Amino acid sequence: MDNMKGLKRTHYCGEVTEPSQEVVVCGFVERVRDKGGVIFIVLRDRTGVVQLTFSDRSDPAVFEKAASVKSEYVLMAKGMVQPRESVNEKLKTGYVEVFVDDLRVLSKAQTTPFEITNETKVNEELRLKYRYLDLRRAPLQQKLIMRHEIAKVTREYFYENGFLEIETPMMMKSTPEGARDYLIPSRIHPGKFYALPQSPQIYKQLLMVAGYDRYIQLARCFRDEDLRADRQPEFTQIDLEMSFVDSEDIQELVEGYIARLFKKILDVDIQLPLQRLTFSDAMARYGSDKPDTRYGFEIQDISETVRDIDFVVFRSAIESGGSVRAINVKNGSAVYTRKEIDKLVEHAKGIGAKGLAYIRWVDEPNCSFKKFVNDTELESILGAVNAEPGDLVLICADRDKTVLSTLGAIRQICAKRLGVIPEGQFNFVWITEMPFFEYDEENEAWVAAHHPFTMPMEECMEYLDTDPAKVRAKAWDLVLNGTELSSGSMRITDYELQQHMFETLGMTDEEIEAKFGFLVEAYKYGAPPHGGMGIGLDRITMIMTGCDNLRDITAFPKVQNASELMSECPSPVDKENLDVLGISVIEQED
Repeated sequence: MDNMKGLKRTHYCGEVTEPSQEVVVCGFVERVRDKGGVIFIVLRDRTGVVQLTFSDRSDPAVFEKAASVKSEYVLMAKGMVQPRESVNEKLKTGYVEVFVDDLRVLSKAQTTPFEITNETKVNEELRLKYRYLDLRRAPLQQKLIMRHEIAKVTREYFYENGFLEIETPMMMKSTPEGARDYLIPSRIHPGKFYALPQSPQIYKQLLMVAGYDRYIQLARCFRDEDLRADRQPEFTQIDLEMSFVDSEDIQELVEGYIARLFKKILDVDIQLPLQRLTFSDAMARYGSDKPDTRYGFEIQDISETVRDIDFVVFRSAIESGGSVRAINVKNGSAVYTRKEIDKLVEHAKGIGAKGLAYIRWVDEPNCSFKKFVNDTELESILGAVNAEPGDLVLICADRDKTVLSTLGAIRQICAKRLGVIPEGQFNFVWITEMPFFEYDEENEAWVAAHHPFTMPMEECMEYLDTDPAKVRAKAWDLVLNGTELSSGSMRITDYELQQHMFETLGMTDEEIEAKFGFLVEAYKYGAPPHGGMGIGLDRITMIMTGCDNLRDITAFPKVQNASELMSECPSPVDKENLDVLGISVIEQED
């Protein structure tokens, strides 16, 4: 192999655009074209490609070396930039080439398991096994570079607004935060464990108690939970906390960040202030607490309209305290045939509904419950949902919770099927006044809907012990195009109220002391009013890069079963290391 002695890179490949200058470039060989008396090598680095040229004017030794080069060899080349005879207008460097007078082969490469091209049909499993090769492809490099730019803009914005970046421990006390902890056994303290942080929640609150009134951290977080397209077991959170503020102050500051980020990265203007919906309104209109507001098909309550119709499905739902609600899928009748509607019905049943009623209006309204409804009643239903010829009205009758979740999911399916979701549009919405408690039907008990440090709204305090369903939290989510980006809340700072909240959630004095005693103790020494948020850096990058999977914007991601195919982790640990930790592994039967 050649060495680099005497040469230093002067330009990245994608920056070579001006002729009549001497440059030194480095990179990987994308392709080689040997035309006999002329050799062209396309050299690639993270900024793009540039063409290297060799001809009968070249030093014979340099030409011979160029003839030996193959794809993915690592080269360093020095030469003069000259105009290119066959221009490639698609490339920034397509008007010039480098006529090479010094070529160094820094590393040879064997044939790769797949061709490294921008567009690839290679299955993801193979690409993840050789992730370091997959990451050479320009589309992935561009996404990771944008992620870097997002992180850079983030830090700059919060620094400008007086925030201090402070690191919090990666090995901490195991505390309940909604998912399973990843545990780390302690060698020095046998039988005891650290936990990887699900978030820096407790530490950032303690930083407020300590007087660092504006904290920011791009924090690594870990949650042992089932994976999906927008979830990885480890992720990065733009974590912030502020003292002497209310929820509007925090939201206004984050809106400024969002506007700056989208303008700087995508040159997109975000209209401020962002839309706001209460949790109850979001559920009533969209059937989701993370609604995609880029399209219509909103849920409408038609209970009063159908109250007197002699259809047992509607009547029993209303009489049992539920409701009858509908979505009008505009222009849906042409796409949704009876067979297609049957698929929607099966999907609704999978969610928990008993089924779906429908009115498919082609030439005339075709109603699935037509023997129970007269023409006047049918017209009333159509009028209630503003239906017109060509529309498809889907109706669900059940408990409110079931109706809303069902129609919320069906709404999304229909929008994707009809292709009505606009691309390149970014609809942000704040979801406010979140429920403080949620009912666990399996255990027949009210449980915290958020972490136990969330402040209830003042007007709801009286219901804490008497009517949990009425308690709303000073908590909010930030949603973008149907994806939850962030959760935030104002925090409890009164140690007596915090103690009461723990007790309300069914924790004994012993549990409170063991898990949160240090936090409650800290509040006794004076705590400023404070609140904060955690914004998902991964998710916002995923949306801004136009991806539908977090794996595409994560350098070394895990797959569905939380393993990494490239390094084959998790992996067994030898008995000697386990013995030091006092751990034995029990084989589980299938």
